[in-house]
Amino acid sequence: MKMLNPRRARLERRMVGSTNRWRFPSKPFSGDLLGLSQRCKALSVDLDEALKNPDRLCVSQIQKIFSETSKNKPVQSREADVILECLGSRWELHQPQLFQSDTLSKLYLMALAQSTKRPTKELESLLRAQLPGKIKERPPTKKMIISLKINDPVVTKVAFAMALKSLYLSQVEMNVNDVLAVLASAHVLQFSSLFQRCVAVMMKGLTPSTIKSFYLAGCKYKEEQLTTACEKWLEMNLVPLVGTQIHLRKIPQELLHRVLRSPRLFTFNEFHLLKTLLLWVFLQLNPKVQTVPVQETVLAFFTREGDWSSGRLSHVTDGQRVQDRKLVQAHGSMIRQRRSRLMTSFSRKYSFLDQDTGQSLVPLFLCLRLHGIIKGKNLEELRHINFFPESWLIRVTANHYHALESGGDMAHVKDLTTQAVRFGLLFNQEYTTHSEVIAIYGFFFEIKGVRHDTTSYSFYMQFQFHLRWVTLLAESEAQ
Repeated sequence: MKMLNPRRARLERRMVGSTNRWRFPSKPFSGDLLGLSQRCKALSVDLDEALKNPDRLCVSQIQKIFSETSKNKPVQSREADVILECLGSRWELHQPQLFQSDTLSKLYLMALAQSTKRPTKELESLLRAQLPGKIKERPPTKKMIISLKINDPVVTKVAFAMALKSLYLSQVEMNVNDVLAVLASAHVLQFSSLFQRCVAVMMKGLTPSTIKSFYLAGCKYKEEQLTTACEKWLEMNLVPLVGTQIHLRKIPQELLHRVLRSPRLFTFNEFHLLKTLLLWVFLQLNPKVQTVPVQETVLAFFTREGDWSSGRLSHVTDGQRVQDRKLVQAHGSMIRQRRSRLMTSFSRKYSFLDQDTGQSLVPLFLCLRLHGIIKGKNLEELRHINFFPESWLIRVTANHYHALESGGDMAHVKDLTTQAVRFGLLFNQEYTTHSEVIAIYGFFFEIKGVRHDTTSYSFYMQFQFHLRWVTLLAESEAQ
C-alpha cells in the first residue's frame, strides 16, 4: 500500500470575490490573474501592489478578519501582545483590539515582518488563529514593541488615552471640550468608528464658542458631513445668536461667505443682517475689543468725520435729531475720542470697500440685498456711514424710486432665491401664536406663527389692509 506524501500541497477552495477559485494556499501567487484580481477587489487592495508585494494580501485579510472578530468581543485576562510607545508613554495593547486601528495594525504587521525571516508564514499562522473552529486556544506570540510619532498639536495624552480605551469599549464618554482632541487622535490612529462617533458628538454640540473649531476640523479632515452641519447651524443662528456675542469675531470669512450665499439664511430683516456684518468687520479691525459694542459705536466707526459735527446722524438719540447744537458737538467729541482708541488706518475720504482694507470683504457685502432695506431711518443711516461705494447707494435709491413710481412693483427683482426681500420671525417656546406686520411701499403683510404642540409649528404670511386705508375707504363710501 502506497502512502500519500503528507508534504504534498493540496488544493483548497477559497472565496476571492464573486466566484470560487482553486488556489495553492502556500503560494501567494500561482499565476492565476483572474483569481488574484478578484481577491484584490474583495480585500480593497491594488492589483499592481499585490503583484509587487504578495504579502500585502495576507496583511489586508488579517486586518479585515481582526476587525470583524474584535467587535463586541470581551477582553481576555492575558498579557498584552503589543507595547505602543507614543507621546512619552508606553501603552499595552492586545491583538484583537489593536486591529481596529489601521495605523496600529500596519505598524504591528511591519514589526512582525521585520522580526522573522519568514513573515508570510507568521502572518498566515496569525490569520488561522482567528478563524472560527480552527484552533481552540490561541498559540503564544512574541510581544512586539511599536512606536508612533504624532505631529498633530491638537492630540493630547488624555485624548489619545480615550481613543485607545475606545478600542476595548464600544461606548466611551466624551464631552464637547475633549471631542476635538479625540477626533484628531482617531484620525491619527485611522480608527473610523471612533472618528464617526466624534463627528456625531460635534454635530450635536455646535455653539457660538465651538462653531469655528468644529468647522476648521471638518475642513482639515475633509469631513463634509461636519462642515455641512456647521453651515446649516450658522444659517439659523448667525443673526439672532452669534451676532450678539463676541464669538462673532471667530467666524472664518470663508464660512461666513458660504452662509451669506445660502437662501436658507435667517434674519429679522436686511438691515439687521447688515448690522451683524458691520459688527464682524469692526471686530476684525479691532482685536483688542473684548466686549460687544453698542450699535452706535460700530456705525460711528465707519462714519464720515463731518457727519457728527453737522448733527446729521439720526441714530445719535435713538433716531430723533438732536436740536441742541451744543449737545451734538459734545456727542461728536465723545465719539471722536472713542474712535481714536480704535483702529483708524483707513482713510475717511473714500468708502471703506473702495480701500485696500475693504477690498477683500467686497464678496461678503455683495451677498447682501440692499434693496431690502426700506425703512427711512435705516436708509438714512446707510447713506451716512462711509462704508459702501457711492454707486451702490445710488443703485439702491434708484431701485426704490422706480418701485414707488410703479406702484410697488419691484421690476429689478428677477430671482426669488437670491433677490427676495427677507423678513424673519423669532417664535419663543412659551408662545402659542405670534405675529408681526411688515410694510413695503405702502403694502402691509402679516407674518404669523402657530404652535400646535411641542414639536409642530406652522407659519404663514397674508396681505393686510392698513387701518388708515380702511378708514379712508369707509369715509369715501359714506360720502
